[in-house]
Amino acid sequence: MIRTVTLEDAQEIAEIYNYYVLNSCVTFEEFEVSIEEMRGRIEATNSKFPWLVFEKDSEILGYAYATMWKPRSAYKHTVESTVYLKKAATKNGIGSLLYAGLIDQLTDLGFHAVIGGISLPNEASIALHEKFGFEKIAQFKEVGYKFKKWIDVGYWELLINKKSI
Repeated sequence: MIRTVTLEDAQEIAEIYNYYVLNSCVTFEEFEVSIEEMRGRIEATNSKFPWLVFEKDSEILGYAYATMWKPRSAYKHTVESTVYLKKAATKNGIGSLLYAGLIDQLTDLGFHAVIGGISLPNEASIALHEKFGFEKIAQFKEVGYKFKKWIDVGYWELLINKKSI
């Protein structure tokens, strides 16, 4: 079941996220995020943008949310999207369900562009974004350094609400 996040979800979300912090380059954070820090992130983000969780049998298996792309006022119609799944829950369609729900909410809220930043290589994330019509628009070389290696980041964009404001 997909539902809106609550502050009580912070512990499970932090556990999901911290797996990627400690074991992958998909996030450029290098230190675990505390439950309190995650609670603060949920509170700050969920007040303005959608944040969804996928829950099954009272366990959160994944989450997706949107945040501000950049702080300048002309960017107010653009968001950055994020999706993370519990490692054991990948390749079951949960990411697609979360992303579909997130994009629907962003469309309903009147946003115009959704940006997905992907550390490379990451074939699963690229496939997810392109499944929803995101197009690769940029690649920055060696902008992150984690686990003693340089990492490129690609950006994919999806235009929604294509009407003029």
